[in-house]
Amino acid sequence: MKVFLAGTHSRKPEFIIPHKIPYLLESFYYIEEWQVEYIKSKDCKMFLLDSGAFTFMSNSKKIDFEDYLYKYINFINKYDIKYFFELDIDSVVGLKEVERYREILERETGKKSIPVWHKSRGKQYFLDMVKEYDYVAIGGIVSGEIKRSEYKYFPWFIEQAHKHNCKIHGLGFTNTKLLKTYKFDSVDSTTWLSGSFGGHILRFNAGQIEKVATATGNKRLKHHLLADEHNLKEWLKYVRYMDGR
Repeated sequence: MKVFLAGTHSRKPEFIIPHKIPYLLESFYYIEEWQVEYIKSKDCKMFLLDSGAFTFMSNSKKIDFEDYLYKYINFINKYDIKYFFELDIDSVVGLKEVERYREILERETGKKSIPVWHKSRGKQYFLDMVKEYDYVAIGGIVSGEIKRSEYKYFPWFIEQAHKHNCKIHGLGFTNTKLLKTYKFDSVDSTTWLSGSFGGHILRFNAGQIEKVATATGNKRLKHHLLADEHNLKEWLKYVRYMDGR
Protein backbone atom coordinates (compact mmCIF):
# COMPACT_ATOMS: atom_id res chain seq x y z
CA MET A 1 0.00 0.00 0.00
CA LYS A 2 1.26 3.44 -0.92
CA VAL A 3 0.68 6.11 1.72
CA PHE A 4 0.78 9.60 0.23
CA LEU A 5 1.57 12.57 2.44
CA ALA A 6 -0.51 15.64 1.64
CA GLY A 7 -0.35 19.28 2.66
CA THR A 8 3.39 19.80 2.12
CA HIS A 9 2.63 23.17 0.47
CA SER A 10 2.12 24.53 3.98
CA ARG A 11 5.81 24.14 4.83
CA LYS A 12 8.94 25.65 3.30
CA PRO A 13 10.94 23.50 0.88
CA GLU A 14 13.91 23.34 3.25
CA PHE A 15 11.56 21.72 5.78
CA ILE A 16 10.22 19.08 3.36
CA ILE A 17 12.85 18.24 0.73
CA PRO A 18 15.54 16.74 3.03
CA HIS A 19 13.08 14.08 4.22
CA LYS A 20 12.72 12.62 0.71
CA ILE A 21 9.00 11.86 0.89
CA PRO A 22 8.40 9.08 -1.67
CA TYR A 23 4.65 9.53 -2.21
CA LEU A 24 3.16 13.00 -2.42
CA LEU A 25 -0.39 14.25 -2.95
CA GLU A 26 -1.11 17.93 -3.47
CA SER A 27 -4.03 20.11 -4.45
CA PHE A 28 -3.76 22.03 -7.71
CA TYR A 29 -5.16 25.03 -5.85
CA TYR A 30 -2.21 25.07 -3.44
CA ILE A 31 0.71 23.61 -5.37
CA GLU A 32 3.98 25.55 -5.19
CA GLU A 33 6.76 25.82 -7.76
CA TRP A 34 9.22 24.03 -5.49
CA GLN A 35 6.81 21.09 -5.25
CA VAL A 36 6.72 20.81 -9.04
CA GLU A 37 10.51 20.56 -9.03
CA TYR A 38 10.42 17.98 -6.24
CA ILE A 39 7.88 15.68 -7.90
CA LYS A 40 10.15 15.52 -10.94
CA SER A 41 13.11 14.49 -8.78
CA LYS A 42 14.26 10.93 -8.14
CA ASP A 43 13.20 11.24 -4.50
CA CYS A 44 9.51 11.37 -5.43
CA LYS A 45 8.43 7.92 -6.57
CA MET A 46 4.82 8.85 -7.33
CA PHE A 47 2.66 11.96 -7.27
CA LEU A 48 -1.12 12.40 -7.16
CA LEU A 49 -2.71 15.72 -8.12
CA ASP A 50 -6.03 16.66 -6.58
CA SER A 51 -8.16 19.16 -8.50
CA GLY A 52 -8.67 21.43 -5.50
CA ALA A 53 -12.07 22.40 -6.91
CA PHE A 54 -13.79 22.57 -3.50
CA THR A 55 -11.03 24.79 -2.13
CA PHE A 56 -11.33 27.02 -5.19
CA MET A 57 -15.06 27.30 -4.62
CA SER A 58 -14.60 28.14 -0.93
CA ASN A 59 -12.04 30.86 -1.60
CA SER A 60 -13.41 32.56 -4.72
CA LYS A 61 -16.02 35.29 -5.03
CA LYS A 62 -16.55 34.53 -8.70
CA ILE A 63 -16.88 30.82 -9.39
CA ASP A 64 -16.14 29.71 -12.94
CA PHE A 65 -15.45 25.99 -12.85
CA GLU A 66 -14.89 25.75 -16.61
CA ASP A 67 -12.12 28.36 -16.45
CA TYR A 68 -10.63 26.55 -13.45
CA LEU A 69 -10.84 23.24 -15.33
CA TYR A 70 -8.78 24.58 -18.23
CA LYS A 71 -6.16 25.96 -15.85
CA TYR A 72 -6.02 22.48 -14.32
CA ILE A 73 -5.65 20.95 -17.79
CA ASN A 74 -2.89 23.38 -18.75
CA PHE A 75 -0.94 22.53 -15.58
CA ILE A 76 -1.28 18.78 -16.20
CA ASN A 77 -0.07 19.17 -19.78
CA LYS A 78 2.74 21.60 -18.95
CA TYR A 79 4.27 19.32 -16.32
CA ASP A 80 3.16 15.99 -17.80
CA ILE A 81 1.32 14.93 -14.65
CA LYS A 82 0.51 11.23 -14.88
CA TYR A 83 -2.03 10.78 -12.06
CA PHE A 84 -4.76 13.34 -11.41
CA PHE A 85 -8.27 13.29 -9.97
CA GLU A 86 -11.40 14.48 -11.69
CA LEU A 87 -13.35 17.51 -10.41
CA ASP A 88 -15.66 15.51 -8.15
CA ILE A 89 -18.02 18.35 -7.32
CA ASP A 90 -21.21 16.32 -7.74
CA SER A 91 -22.88 18.02 -4.78
CA VAL A 92 -22.34 21.44 -6.36
CA VAL A 93 -22.94 21.06 -10.10
CA GLY A 94 -24.47 17.58 -10.38
CA LEU A 95 -23.07 14.33 -11.73
CA LYS A 96 -23.86 15.06 -15.40
CA GLU A 97 -21.77 18.22 -15.29
CA VAL A 98 -18.96 16.38 -13.49
CA GLU A 99 -19.01 13.81 -16.28
CA ARG A 100 -18.82 16.60 -18.87
CA TYR A 101 -15.84 18.12 -17.07
CA ARG A 102 -14.21 14.68 -16.93
CA GLU A 103 -14.72 14.19 -20.66
CA ILE A 104 -13.07 17.55 -21.38
CA LEU A 105 -10.25 16.81 -18.93
CA GLU A 106 -9.44 13.47 -20.51
CA ARG A 107 -9.81 14.70 -24.07
CA GLU A 108 -7.54 17.71 -23.55
CA THR A 109 -4.85 15.82 -21.62
CA GLY A 110 -5.00 12.60 -23.62
CA LYS A 111 -4.98 10.67 -20.34
CA LYS A 112 -7.52 9.03 -18.08
CA SER A 113 -8.22 10.82 -14.82
CA ILE A 114 -8.87 9.13 -11.49
CA PRO A 115 -12.66 9.24 -11.02
CA VAL A 116 -13.88 9.71 -7.46
CA TRP A 117 -16.87 7.68 -6.28
CA HIS A 118 -19.38 9.29 -3.91
CA LYS A 119 -22.34 7.60 -2.23
CA SER A 120 -24.80 9.54 -4.36
CA ARG A 121 -23.47 7.77 -7.46
CA GLY A 122 -24.61 4.33 -6.29
CA LYS A 123 -22.98 0.90 -6.39
CA GLN A 124 -23.61 0.26 -10.08
CA TYR A 125 -21.76 3.44 -10.98
CA PHE A 126 -18.76 2.18 -9.03
CA LEU A 127 -18.86 -1.12 -10.91
CA ASP A 128 -18.89 0.78 -14.19
CA MET A 129 -15.93 2.89 -13.00
CA VAL A 130 -13.70 -0.09 -12.20
CA LYS A 131 -14.47 -1.69 -15.55
CA GLU A 132 -13.46 1.44 -17.44
CA TYR A 133 -10.59 2.80 -15.33
CA ASP A 134 -7.27 1.48 -14.02
CA TYR A 135 -7.33 3.69 -10.93
CA VAL A 136 -10.35 4.96 -8.96
CA ALA A 137 -10.89 6.67 -5.62
CA ILE A 138 -13.42 6.66 -2.80
CA GLY A 139 -14.39 10.17 -1.67
CA GLY A 140 -16.47 11.48 1.21
CA ILE A 141 -14.41 9.93 4.00
CA VAL A 142 -12.99 13.20 5.37
CA SER A 143 -16.27 15.10 5.00
CA GLY A 144 -18.21 12.43 6.88
CA GLU A 145 -20.36 11.59 3.86
CA ILE A 146 -19.23 8.03 4.51
CA LYS A 147 -19.83 7.38 8.19
CA ARG A 148 -17.52 5.26 10.32
CA SER A 149 -20.30 2.68 10.66
CA GLU A 150 -20.16 2.28 6.87
CA TYR A 151 -16.45 1.50 6.69
CA LYS A 152 -17.40 -2.16 6.88
CA TYR A 153 -18.46 -1.91 3.24
CA PHE A 154 -14.97 -0.94 2.06
CA PRO A 155 -13.91 -4.58 1.43
CA TRP A 156 -16.66 -4.90 -1.20
CA PHE A 157 -15.38 -1.85 -3.08
CA ILE A 158 -11.77 -3.01 -2.82
CA GLU A 159 -12.69 -6.52 -3.97
CA GLN A 160 -14.65 -5.24 -6.96
CA ALA A 161 -11.80 -2.96 -8.01
CA HIS A 162 -9.19 -5.71 -7.74
CA LYS A 163 -11.45 -8.15 -9.57
CA HIS A 164 -11.13 -5.84 -12.58
CA ASN A 165 -7.39 -5.19 -12.11
CA CYS A 166 -8.18 -1.67 -10.96
CA LYS A 167 -6.33 0.16 -8.17
CA ILE A 168 -8.34 1.97 -5.51
CA HIS A 169 -7.40 5.01 -3.42
CA GLY A 170 -9.01 5.97 -0.11
CA LEU A 171 -9.07 9.77 -0.12
CA GLY A 172 -8.10 11.05 3.32
CA PHE A 173 -8.41 7.62 4.94
CA THR A 174 -5.71 7.69 7.60
CA ASN A 175 -6.87 5.39 10.36
CA THR A 176 -3.74 3.25 10.52
CA LYS A 177 -5.41 0.63 12.73
CA LEU A 178 -8.12 0.03 10.13
CA LEU A 179 -5.68 0.06 7.21
CA LYS A 180 -4.53 -3.34 8.39
CA THR A 181 -8.02 -4.56 7.52
CA TYR A 182 -8.98 -2.43 4.52
CA LYS A 183 -6.44 -3.12 1.80
CA PHE A 184 -6.60 -0.01 -0.34
CA ASP A 185 -3.83 0.29 -2.91
CA SER A 186 -3.18 3.82 -1.73
CA VAL A 187 -4.39 6.41 0.77
CA ASP A 188 -3.32 9.93 1.73
CA SER A 189 -2.91 11.86 4.96
CA THR A 190 -2.25 15.31 6.40
CA THR A 191 -2.05 13.91 9.93
CA TRP A 192 1.71 14.51 10.04
CA LEU A 193 0.70 18.19 10.48
CA SER A 194 -1.23 17.45 13.67
CA GLY A 195 1.40 19.15 15.83
CA SER A 196 0.17 22.39 14.28
CA PHE A 197 -3.56 21.84 14.00
CA GLY A 198 -4.26 19.34 16.78
CA GLY A 199 -1.48 19.66 19.31
CA HIS A 200 -0.54 15.98 18.91
CA ILE A 201 2.78 14.18 19.22
CA LEU A 202 2.77 10.94 17.24
CA ARG A 203 4.91 7.85 17.01
CA PHE A 204 5.14 4.81 14.78
CA ASN A 205 4.68 1.66 16.82
CA ALA A 206 3.80 -1.93 15.94
CA GLY A 207 2.78 -1.11 12.38
CA GLN A 208 0.59 1.90 13.12
CA ILE A 209 0.62 5.56 14.13
CA GLU A 210 -0.42 6.37 17.69
CA LYS A 211 -0.73 9.54 19.77
CA VAL A 212 1.68 9.76 22.67
CA ALA A 213 0.78 13.28 23.83
CA THR A 214 -1.84 15.94 23.15
CA ALA A 215 -1.83 19.61 24.12
CA THR A 216 -4.60 20.83 26.42
CA GLY A 217 -7.70 21.57 24.37
CA ASN A 218 -6.06 20.16 21.21
CA LYS A 219 -4.43 23.56 20.72
CA ARG A 220 -1.44 24.23 18.50
CA LEU A 221 1.79 23.36 20.30
CA LYS A 222 4.16 26.19 21.17
CA HIS A 223 6.94 24.51 19.19
CA HIS A 224 4.58 23.18 16.55
CA LEU A 225 7.16 23.15 13.74
CA LEU A 226 9.41 20.87 15.79
CA ALA A 227 6.39 18.70 16.52
CA ASP A 228 5.47 18.60 12.83
CA GLU A 229 9.00 17.54 11.90
CA HIS A 230 8.96 14.82 14.53
CA ASN A 231 5.53 13.63 13.34
CA LEU A 232 6.69 13.70 9.72
CA LYS A 233 9.63 11.42 10.57
CA GLU A 234 7.29 9.01 12.36
CA TRP A 235 4.84 9.03 9.45
CA LEU A 236 7.68 8.31 7.03
CA LYS A 237 8.48 5.21 9.08
CA TYR A 238 4.89 4.16 8.54
CA VAL A 239 5.04 5.00 4.81
CA ARG A 240 8.08 2.75 4.39
CA TYR A 241 6.50 0.03 6.52
CA MET A 242 3.34 0.00 4.38
CA ASP A 243 5.14 0.28 1.05
CA GLY A 244 4.52 -2.92 -0.87
CA ARG A 245 2.15 -4.40 1.73
